[in-house]
Amino acid sequence: MAGQTQGDHVNPYRVVLVTSGSREEAERLASSLVEEKLAACVNLVPGLSSIYWWKGEVERAEEILLVIKTRQDLLGSLVERVKSLHSYTVPEVIALPILGGNEEYLRWMEEVLKAPAS
Repeated sequence: MAGQTQGDHVNPYRVVLVTSGSREEAERLASSLVEEKLAACVNLVPGLSSIYWWKGEVERAEEILLVIKTRQDLLGSLVERVKSLHSYTVPEVIALPILGGNEEYLRWMEEVLKAPAS
């Protein structure tokens, strides 16, 4: 997937959306992604009501939304890690480009994601 351009360079930053069925699972996913340097930051947004098709029927669920900030080059590893830890058969993992924002925050993301995992 080509990155979005910002000036003369390609913008590598992404927001990834993941849903989880429980607070405990959401916290475990978020902690793992941050500790493993696959994400600079993960916000947990409780109170999400989801309505979706699953196995031929309309389902409803209360979920937690994870808003994950990362880089494009880490996306494949992040998706695989979410899939390995998630309880859902087909977890939602959707990446969106970050088109711009606070340059200081974006620099902070870059620094955090360059640092080796401890």
